[in-house]
Amino acid sequence: QVQLVESGGGLVQPGGSLRLSCAASGSIFSIMGWYRQAPGKERELVATIITGGKTNYGDSVKGRFTISRDNAKNTVYLQMNSLKPEDTAVYYCNARFSEGGRWNAYWGQGTQVTVSS
Repeated sequence: QVQLVESGGGLVQPGGSLRLSCAASGSIFSIMGWYRQAPGKERELVATIITGGKTNYGDSVKGRFTISRDNAKNTVYLQMNSLKPEDTAVYYCNARFSEGGRWNAYWGQGTQVTVSS
């Protein structure tokens, strides 16, 4: 049974930092990442990372956020620096693996990040 358990969200002032964690169990995931959804907006890519370490970032977070993973712990992290009010959203962990030519994708329950003074 696949489980993604997120932690690390909260309230932070503009310019501050937060670190999100997502611990996965039940499979080995080729791609792990983070997406976010703000009220009234569509879910958008924040960052992804593959097993070998190659990363991909959404344009709005490049240079401020860093994604990393610990393959031994099956855990992905998102270090968020220089946070802005527009980063306020529910952040969702996503994990995917390929089996039989088909991708299987899983989502965490989401963790709220609020950037406000």
